[in-house]
Amino acid sequence: MVQTRNILITGGAGFIGSHVVRRFVTRYPQYRIINLDALTYAGNLENLRDIEHAPNYTFVKADICDAEAVSKVFKDFAIDGVIHLAAESHVDRSITDPLAFVRTNVFGTVTLLNAAKDAWKGRFEGKRFYHVSTDEVYGSLHDDSLFLETTPYDPQSPYSASKASSDHFVRAYGNTYKLPFVVSNCSNNYGSHHFPEKLIPLMINNIRNNKPLPVYGKGENVRDWLWVEDHASAIDTIFHTGVDGETYNIGGHNEWKNIDLVHLLCRIMDRKLGRTEGESAKLITYVTDRAGHDLRYAIDAGKIERELGWRPSITFEEGLERTVDWYLANTEWLDHVTSGAYQQYYMEHYAAR
Repeated sequence: MVQTRNILITGGAGFIGSHVVRRFVTRYPQYRIINLDALTYAGNLENLRDIEHAPNYTFVKADICDAEAVSKVFKDFAIDGVIHLAAESHVDRSITDPLAFVRTNVFGTVTLLNAAKDAWKGRFEGKRFYHVSTDEVYGSLHDDSLFLETTPYDPQSPYSASKASSDHFVRAYGNTYKLPFVVSNCSNNYGSHHFPEKLIPLMINNIRNNKPLPVYGKGENVRDWLWVEDHASAIDTIFHTGVDGETYNIGGHNEWKNIDLVHLLCRIMDRKLGRTEGESAKLITYVTDRAGHDLRYAIDAGKIERELGWRPSITFEEGLERTVDWYLANTEWLDHVTSGAYQQYYMEHYAAR
């Protein structure tokens, strides 16, 4: 089959990235998908074992900050489209080591932009640089309003500041060099293959092992949750039909307080594990709130719905049931990714204090 497009997906061995890679490899056999990932702690090729031998899939182990390696990928594979997902993404880690986030999220993004600019040499027809970002760049909501694409940036953590900076660089390259780009800012994702430093897989894993369930502060922080496969679907839609230079907010219309979400997970897990209802909730442990913890994020996804016709496909309750089922059916995966260095990290960040 003749390859009609050569698409570079960065961070494709990570949580969201692996779902995007799988979707593009299986839905578009006429595309060649190149997955570039440095395989740091959250990147795991086991996430893609089911498609690793697909004829239109290639994995390249490289760091997006390595300009020579990135340029070589653009040249070797004649890249005409980029979906940039590679990022350091955990707020707690950014508080501990901000420079790591500057390096990957800012310097790495600019390295990719330079590679695209140099490879495409001003011949931009049929080219696209898609930068995947977060709703955290908008800061924290303290009323009933929602984040719009026009909401001013107000990042509150080193992580969100690094992502905000990368967003600005993408738009600057569009303005200065006329590089064709789109940006999306998405709410919290959940689903299979999620590294268990994040709330939902962390709670599932700890409930399974009868370990304390660490909840920051009083658990009053509110997040909008989106099933990761719906995010992959939105990325697919934006990449193919989004308008150059536009930003699209992606959300699930699905706000939950952290403590309410943990209680819901406890009830689901009690039922799945055959425990008495309320048994897992006894594991909830309140820990000191993290610095700069934003109170509420909430996305207005009206633009992508109106202009591109995308909407979430399943309810939160259905998605959460599927997520729990996946983790319980893949305990070997969980045990593997939570060994070694993860244990040290866990003790540093989630020990009750």
